[in-house]
Amino acid sequence: MERTYLQSIIKRVNEPRKFIQVIFGPRQVGKTTLITQLLTKISIPYQSESADNIVADGSWLAQVWESARLRMKHLQAGEYLLVIDEVQKIENWSEIVKQQWDRDTRDRINIKVILLGSSRLLIQKGLTESLAGRFETNYMPHWSFAEMESAFGWNIDQYLFFGGYPGAAHLINDIDRWRAYISDSIIATSISKDILVLTRIDKPALLKSLFEIGSQYSGQILSYTKIMGQLQDAGNSTTLANYLRLLSESGLLGGLEKYAGEVVRQKSSSPKFQVYNNALLNAGSNGTFLETMLNPKLLGRLVESAVGAHLLNYSITERYKLFYWREGANEVDFVLKKGDLLIGLEVKSGAKAQNNGMKIFAEAFHPQKMLIIGTSGIPYSEFLKINPRELF
Repeated sequence: MERTYLQSIIKRVNEPRKFIQVIFGPRQVGKTTLITQLLTKISIPYQSESADNIVADGSWLAQVWESARLRMKHLQAGEYLLVIDEVQKIENWSEIVKQQWDRDTRDRINIKVILLGSSRLLIQKGLTESLAGRFETNYMPHWSFAEMESAFGWNIDQYLFFGGYPGAAHLINDIDRWRAYISDSIIATSISKDILVLTRIDKPALLKSLFEIGSQYSGQILSYTKIMGQLQDAGNSTTLANYLRLLSESGLLGGLEKYAGEVVRQKSSSPKFQVYNNALLNAGSNGTFLETMLNPKLLGRLVESAVGAHLLNYSITERYKLFYWREGANEVDFVLKKGDLLIGLEVKSGAKAQNNGMKIFAEAFHPQKMLIIGTSGIPYSEFLKINPRELF
């Protein structure tokens, strides 16, 4: 299956050389597959290299670039494409890329460049530090319900439970094997390769425990004080907030801030934990698919977590901010803000108690829209197929 992002990349590669194209996103969402598909659809000669699983430093990157120049000259080609995968693994990569790109610009060498990476934090840090004005970003999020339905024929219940990892789709009839794949090939690999190897972490066991607890509480608000009560050697709330940010940048677990119309209050609020993919929630649980679907309370949690994951993934590509709101017992599940536009969303799966949150929120903040997803509102099976930008 071809994701919609492929056509955008093809268009940009076929344009005159102007920007480095940077493709980033979580592991196992199809970045490498997209490049493989791209290379079969373009007529430009190319060279594709990966810094994953090798000892790559700045000299390796410079040599690869020089090799591309020599191949382009040998082929007498008018243009050439250089692809570097897992570029964040290379020490000081952004400075080397800047040097080589600027050299080609000065010498009028028409080498177009695509960089791929799994760590949003490290990619963006390198881009802002060294490559300002030289790049365009292309974020590839987790797979949506519409994509899993189209590629694998999944129904909404399967998506709610098993999430959106295409590589694990053929394993869902053997739940133990599916859970082992998600835990070992995705969660452990993302933490070990995208966080622990590339970022200084003083308490790696704490980071792993934070993910385990946070993913099980996906869709729920939990104070750092309460979390620290469940962890050994928990450090302080600043440490936990920093670790949660790293987990979010790797596309695993985010923490939504409370919307208050005041930045100071948002920053000091308890986070609402939110996985980026429901597979990350159920990989650590013990319930079977059938047991979970027949339990109204568990199903309600999955629905709210799936809606939150959908909104969180698209918040990156569509550039809106995502919050929750709560005052006492009154709550609005999700608050979307883009510019001056404000939208409140409440998820009702039938198992959730009624509250006056939407009315009180509307009176306090005057949002442009207040929408219900689920019971008496937009069916969640339909909402999970739309791009939230349509709400604006």
